[in-house]
Amino acid sequence: MGETTMREAACACGGLKITLRGDPKMVSSCACQACQRRTGSAFGVTAFFAHDQVAGTEGEANIFQRIGESGKPLIFRFCPACGSTVWWEPLARPDRVAVAAGAFADPGFPAPQRLIWTDYKAAWVHAPEGAPEFPRSPG
Repeated sequence: MGETTMREAACACGGLKITLRGDPKMVSSCACQACQRRTGSAFGVTAFFAHDQVAGTEGEANIFQRIGESGKPLIFRFCPACGSTVWWEPLARPDRVAVAAGAFADPGFPAPQRLIWTDYKAAWVHAPEGAPEFPRSPG
């Protein structure tokens, strides 16, 4: 049986962590205004994993909840010390956990497979070569 890759994502101070087994099911860039505000950047990059890929979490998390485009909540987990968002649960997809790709701090992490909410992107933001762009969420 092959060895499973273990991936750890952490906040800036290292106090909040999530460990996952294997590769993400999808990596997506998002230029919506909520992701811009969450990241303090022009877009966010999210790695989606199945809930059964979560090997564990460590540290205390504060919670922020907002309603997504689907009308269902997104429940964000962020570090109370440094404020970094590490992961969240999109209740529109209860089988998934979303992890901030930058929290892996891995230069070899898989590239985004798409760019969504391009109606809100800065003119200089583009999807990786060959990845489709969508004006909103493709659903």
